[in-house]
This record gives sequence, structure tokens and C-alpha cells, in this order.
Amino acid sequence: MRKLILPVVLTAGLIVATVVGLPYYRLPLEARVRHPFHIWLRPSGYLGQTLGLIALAIFVFLWLYPLRKKVRWLAWTGRVGTWLDVHVGVALTMPLLVAVHAGWRFEGMIGIGYAAIVIVCLSGVIGRYLYTRIPRSKSGVELTRDQVASERQTLLGEISVATGFTPAEIDARLATDPVPHTGSMLASFRSLLAQDVARRRALRRFRQFLATHGTSGVTLNRTTLHQVSRLASREAALTQQARMLEATHRIFKFWHVAHRPVAVTALITVVVHVAVVVALGATWFR
Repeated sequence: MRKLILPVVLTAGLIVATVVGLPYYRLPLEARVRHPFHIWLRPSGYLGQTLGLIALAIFVFLWLYPLRKKVRWLAWTGRVGTWLDVHVGVALTMPLLVAVHAGWRFEGMIGIGYAAIVIVCLSGVIGRYLYTRIPRSKSGVELTRDQVASERQTLLGEISVATGFTPAEIDARLATDPVPHTGSMLASFRSLLAQDVARRRALRRFRQFLATHGTSGVTLNRTTLHQVSRLASREAALTQQARMLEATHRIFKFWHVAHRPVAVTALITVVVHVAVVVALGATWFR
């Protein structure tokens, strides 16, 4: 959660700025120049342009994530999974950040760039979802099918020791749809969502069963129940991920093809916007 503190604080501050500045934002453009907030909230104002600089810094930072994935010697900077969490968390602040910077007006190239940023953020959420549906180790390295099977057996064994039920009984109670889906990408994506729901329902039933029956008729204490639930959640997730692995990879490749052009479009519009602003000298720090 600590890696999400900055995005949460920034978002909260932007919401406060929007609420406070609402009387200014509701005015037509020609009336804003007479409002006392204009010197602060206009795009080149003290707050407006400061937010623009923060948005530019974040935008540059977001392009470091693809570099981290490709360059191995950057492994010392942290796991790819951690980078992705920060990448997505920070990126989600961009639409609101850019909106406040622009004074909640989106004409011309600003509108094109803003639309691209919103689309990139939304597609990034989908990409994060797909990334988590590919089985990985704690270091973020993708697991092979044999490694998935081995880890599942280990988890079932640990749950069996803690509960007294056989691995086969546990596997049966956590099972959802055993048939892999091989339809279109859209159908596969719907199947991923449906199986997420089914998996959560199966886990909830399993926890209720353990809370009621426990081990050999003895109710499990809260700590043990929590540990078993965590192990069961990991086992059920691995089962689903292995089942849908080929379909997930197929969707993920298509997502990369669709995501990158929009991200490049957003980058170009931001670079052009900054170049024009600097060339015109429309800054408070000139």
C-alpha cells in the first residue's frame, strides 16, 4: 500500500482543487480573466502550470517502465511487478491532473492529447488485469506449467496438513469450471471475468465450510483460518491461470499492439504542447 500513497494524496489534492475552483471552472473563457482565481488556476497560472510540470514529470516516469522490462541490469531498481503497480497507480492520476492543469477545457490538440491519455489509462487498467492472470513467481518471472503444477500440489499439501482434509477433497471444493475456453479474444476475456467471479464464490464457500467444520469437527482459530484462506486463494488463482494461460497470452499480445500506438500519440501531443508553450513563453517562471 505504501507505493500507492503518492497517487492517493495527489488525487485527493486535485479533487480539493477542483471543488474549490468550481466557481472559476464554471465560467466561460472570457469571464475567467476577471476572476480572482485566474492567476492561480489558468493553465499558465501558479497552480495550473505547476500541475503541468508534475504531469510532464510523471509522463516521463511512465516511459521508464517499458525500459525496466527490457533492460536486465535495471533489476536492482525493483521487481517488474512492483514497477507495474507504481506505473498503473501513478498513471491513473493523469486524467484528473491534466484536466486541472488545462482548466477543465479541452479544445484543439489538448483535446486530442487528453483523449489519448484517458484511453491509455483505461487500457492500462486492462493490461494490469491481464498481467495478474499470468502465473508468476514472487520475483515476477512467469512460471512454466510444470512449476504451476508443482506449486499447486505444495499448496494443496499445506492446506491438507492445516485442515485434515485430503488434497483431492480440497481440490474438489475449490474447483470451478474445469473446461478451458478456446473462443474468440472477446469471449476469452468474458470467460476470464466470469471465472474470477466463480473463483471468489468458491473461495467464499470454502472459507464458510472451514469455519463451520474445521479440522476433524474442531473449529479452526482465526489465524489458521486466515492462513488457509490465503493458501486456498493462491491455489485457486493458479488453477484458473493455468487453465486460461494460452487465451490470456493471446489477449495480452493484442493488448500490446493496441496500447502502444495510443501511448505514442499521447507522448507526441505532450511534447508538441510543451514545445509550443515554451516557445510562446506562456509560463509564470519566465
